[in-house]
Amino acid sequence: MAFQVLRGGVGNAVGNVVLAPVSELLSRLLVQVAETALAAKDVLIEKESFSELAKYLEKFRPILKELRDKNTRDTPPIRVSVESLERELKLAKELISTCSSKSRFYLLINCRTFVKQIQDITNEIGRCLSLIPIATLDISMDIREKTIALQKAMVNAQFKAAVKEEEIIDKINSGVKEHRIDSDYANEMLLLIARAVGVPVDPVSLKQELDEFKKEKEEAQLRKSQAEAMELQQIIAFLSQADAAQPANEKGSNYQREKHNGRNQALPPLQSFFCPITQEIMEDPVGLISGQTFERSAIEDWFSSGNRTCPVTKTQISTLDLKPNISLQNSIREWKDRNTLFNIAAIATKLRSGSDDEIATALLDLYNLSEEKPVHRDWISAEGLVPVLAQLLNSDKRDIRKRTFATMRSIAINNNENKERIADAGAVTCAVRSLARDIEEGKQAVALLLELSRNSKICQQIGRVQGCILLLVTMLNSEDPCAVQDAGELLNILSNDNQNVVQMAEANYFKPLLQCLSEGSDMTKILMASALARMELTDQSKAALGHEGAISPLVKMYMSGKLEAKFAALRALQNLSTLSQNTEYMINAGIIPPLLQLLFSVTSVLVSLKEPAAAILANLAVANSGHEWKCDLSDGVLENDDIICQLLSLLNLVGPVIQGHLLQALNGMACPQMASQVRFKMRESGAIQLLLPFFHAKDKELRISALELLYSLSQDGSGRELADQLGKTYIVALVKLLLVSLREDEKAAVLGIISNFPVNDSIITEILLQANALQVIVSLLHINNTETAVRSAQNHLVENAAGALIRFTIPSDKRLQHLTVEHDAIPLLVQLLLCGPPIAKSRASTSLAQLSQNSLSLTTPVSKKRSWFCISPSSELICEVHGGCCSVKTSFCLVEAGALVPLLQVLDDKDRQADEAALDALSTLLCDEIWEKGVNAIAGAHGIRPILRLLTVGSAAAQEKAVWILERIFRNESYRLEYGNQAQMPLIDLAQKGTPATRSLAAKILAYFQLLQSQSSYF
Repeated sequence: MAFQVLRGGVGNAVGNVVLAPVSELLSRLLVQVAETALAAKDVLIEKESFSELAKYLEKFRPILKELRDKNTRDTPPIRVSVESLERELKLAKELISTCSSKSRFYLLINCRTFVKQIQDITNEIGRCLSLIPIATLDISMDIREKTIALQKAMVNAQFKAAVKEEEIIDKINSGVKEHRIDSDYANEMLLLIARAVGVPVDPVSLKQELDEFKKEKEEAQLRKSQAEAMELQQIIAFLSQADAAQPANEKGSNYQREKHNGRNQALPPLQSFFCPITQEIMEDPVGLISGQTFERSAIEDWFSSGNRTCPVTKTQISTLDLKPNISLQNSIREWKDRNTLFNIAAIATKLRSGSDDEIATALLDLYNLSEEKPVHRDWISAEGLVPVLAQLLNSDKRDIRKRTFATMRSIAINNNENKERIADAGAVTCAVRSLARDIEEGKQAVALLLELSRNSKICQQIGRVQGCILLLVTMLNSEDPCAVQDAGELLNILSNDNQNVVQMAEANYFKPLLQCLSEGSDMTKILMASALARMELTDQSKAALGHEGAISPLVKMYMSGKLEAKFAALRALQNLSTLSQNTEYMINAGIIPPLLQLLFSVTSVLVSLKEPAAAILANLAVANSGHEWKCDLSDGVLENDDIICQLLSLLNLVGPVIQGHLLQALNGMACPQMASQVRFKMRESGAIQLLLPFFHAKDKELRISALELLYSLSQDGSGRELADQLGKTYIVALVKLLLVSLREDEKAAVLGIISNFPVNDSIITEILLQANALQVIVSLLHINNTETAVRSAQNHLVENAAGALIRFTIPSDKRLQHLTVEHDAIPLLVQLLLCGPPIAKSRASTSLAQLSQNSLSLTTPVSKKRSWFCISPSSELICEVHGGCCSVKTSFCLVEAGALVPLLQVLDDKDRQADEAALDALSTLLCDEIWEKGVNAIAGAHGIRPILRLLTVGSAAAQEKAVWILERIFRNESYRLEYGNQAQMPLIDLAQKGTPATRSLAAKILAYFQLLQSQSSYF
C-alpha cells in the first residue's frame, strides 16, 4: 500500500562513458548531504526520525570533506562507495520530498512504512561507509575514528514510529476490520488524526484534508497499486462517516430532514437495548458464544470475578472471547439520535416560554446533550437556539445566566460556525459585562470568551469591547484558580494584537508588552516603546516595569535601532526614569555613556533625540542625588573633568528645554553632601560665571535650576569664592528675587546661597541690609500648616531662611542683633523650635544662642537703693536668671521669650540634628555669673532628664556639651540626690569611653557623687 523506494545495485561505467573524478563526486556528495539535512526539517510526519537521520548526515560531512581535501585516489572501492552513497542520498531526498508534499492523512497512515525506509537508508549509508578502505587512506586519526564510529552507529540504527501514531493506526485498522459504521467512532478517529498531523479541526480544514486523502487513492489506482488503493478506500469510507468534516449547513439540513421524518414524540427503547446484567441501555454491546449480548464492561467484570458461565443461560462458556455487536450498537445509537432530535425541540419550547425553573432545567439538559456528542452542537444551532440563549444572558436570574454561559461555551467547542453565531447574537458584550459580577458568573463568562477567542475574527471583537481587558486583568487576582487560568490564557491569546497589548499595559499587566519589547519585530518594539512613553504611569507601575525587565531592551533598542526606534526608546526611558528605583537598572544597562555621546554629538539628524536624552540624564542625577555617583553604577564617567566641562559648555549651545534638563543633571551631580570633588571641578570649570546670566532668564524653571546649582556650588566653604564672583550687583539681584518670587523653591535656593556667604563679612551683611534682605528673611520664618506635598518645599525654605538669619545674630554686632529683634525674629525662632523641621530647629537654636550671649550685658540691673518714689521694682519684672529687668526686645532673654521649654523639647525629639545647637543655647544661661539661677530655671522647666538622656543617645559632641551643663547642675546637692541614680551609669561609661574633655567632666561629676576622688587621674 505504501509509497515504495526502489534501490538498484552498484554498477560500473559502460562503453566509452567518461567517469567523473572522485574529487568531483565527493564535492557533489557534500552538497547533497547539506541539502538533504536541510530538507529533512520540512517534513510533515515523523519529524524525530528525520531529525535523527539529519544528525547522522551532519556527522558525515567532515568525513567527506577530509576525503576531498586530501585528494583521495580514485580506486574502485572508493568509487563504489561514493557512487553508492550518492544513490542512497538520492533515495533519502525522494523520501523527504514525499513526506513534505503528500496528504498529511496519507502520511500518517503510512508512517510505519516511511520509518522503515528511513531505517533502511540509514543502515545502507552505514554499509557504504564500511566500503571505504580507511586503513589505506591518508586521513587524520580523528577522522579515521569518527568514520568507524559513525559506520557502526548507522548500520545498527533502529527507528520506530511515534507511539501516538502507532495507536491511531491500530484504532483505524480495528475500525475498518470490525466494519464500524457509527459516526462517533469515525469522529474520534478523524480528530485524532487531525491533531496528530497538525490539521485544524474545523469542518472546512477537515474536509479539505479528506479530499486530499482521496486523491492519494486515485494516484494509487494510477500506479496500478490495487491493494494499496483498496486499503485506502476502506479507510476513506470509514472516515467519511464522521460528521466533523461536514459543513454546518449540511449538518443543519440533515437535522431538519431527520426531524421532519421522525415522530413528534420520544420512542421507548427496545428490550434488546438493555444489558441483562446492569439493566441499563448498552454503549458497547458485545456477544458471547452463547448468543447473548452484554455491555462490555459488565461482562468483563463478570468474568474477572471468576465466573465461566453465561449470566443468562447459565451454560458453561468454552471461550471468553467477546465479539462486538456492531448492528445492535448502531441501532441503539440511531434510537438515541432520533430521541435527541425530539429532546432538542422540547428543550427549545421550554427555553422560549418556560418558567425560570423550567428554563434552568432545560439549560442543564441542553448542556448535557452538547457534551454527549459533537454533532449535537450543530443540531442545537440548527434548532435556532443560539439567539434564544443569547437573550437569556439578559435574565435577572444569576443562576440562569451562569448556566447559559456554560451551555454556550459547550456548543462552541471545536465548532467555528457556532462561535460566529454566538458572537453575532451579542453574547460577547454580555460576557464582558458579567466579568464584573460575582466570581462564579465571571468564571463561566471568561470560559466562554476563551473558547470564542479561538476564532481570530471574534478574538479581535473581544479585545475591542470597552473594559474587557481591564476586567480580565482584574480577574488575574481572583481567588478562583480556574478563573485566573482562563483569564491568563485569554489575555495571552488577545496579546497577538498590539493594540490589546497596549491596553493590558495601561491596566498594569505588562508581561505581553515586555515580551514584545524583547522578541517582537522592529515595528512592534517601536509601537510598544511609544505606548510606554505616552502612558501616565503610577510609581508602582514604573517600579514593576523596571523590576520585570523593561529597561534593558529599551536601552538595546536605543543603541542599535534606527532613528524612529531611538526616539521611541528614549521617550519610554524618560518616562521610567522619573522613578528613583529605576536609576540603578538604567545605569546597569549602560545608558549613561550613549546619552552623553548623543548630547555631545553635532549630527543634526540627532537633534530631536537630545531633549529626552537630557531629561533622562537629569532624572538619573536627581534620583541619585541622595548619595554619591558610585563607580560601580556609573563607572566614574560623570566625575571625568572633560565630561563636566562639556556638560557646562552645552548650556550656551542648546535651547531652554535642554538647558533646564542639563541644569537639573548638573545639580543632581553636585547636590550630594559627599560630592565635593564634583563641585570643585564645576567651580574650576567656570560654572559660576556660566550660571550668572540665568539670573535674568524669563523662564522661571531655568532660573530656579540655575539658582539651585549655585546653591550646591556654594557649599564646602566656597561661599567666599561665590560672593566674590557675584559681586554687589548679583547679591542685590538675589535679594530682589526674594522680594518678587512667588515660588518657594526659588526663595529657598536664594536663601541657601545667602546662608553660605561668610557670616562675619560685614560688607556682604551691609549690602544685604541695604537691599532689605533682613526683613524678607524674617518674614519667611513662618511655618504654615500645609499638605505633605507642599510641606517639603516649605521646610527647605524655612531651613534656609533660618540659616540666612544666623549672620544677623552674631554676638559681636549688637546693632545687627537689635535690628533683627526689632523685626520680631525671636518669637518666630521660638515657633520654629516647636514645629519646624530638624535643620530649622538647629539653625533657630544657633541664632537664639548668639542672641542670648549678650543678654546678661543688656539686662538692666536692679538698684539696691530705694527708688525716688520709694517704690521697689515688681518681682515679676525681674528676670529669674539674669537678675535684672529683661525683655525680648531689649536683652533678647531666652526666659522672657519662652524659649526654655521649646529648647528642652528639642532634646526629646527622635531626630538628633538639633541637639548640639539647643545645648549651646541652654549653655548661655549657665555662664559663671548666673549658673545657679540658670540651673534652677532648667530644672524648673523639667529639663534635667532630657539632658541626661543625651548621655546615651546623643552624638559625641552633644554628649560633651550635655556633660558640661550637667557639671553645673550637679554642683547642687539637691539635684545630685534627685537624679544621681539615673546619671551614674551613663557618666561612668563616658568617663571610660568618652572624648578627653567629656571624660574629664564626667569624672568631675562622679567626684561630686563621691564615686571618684578629686585627685583621680581622670582629671
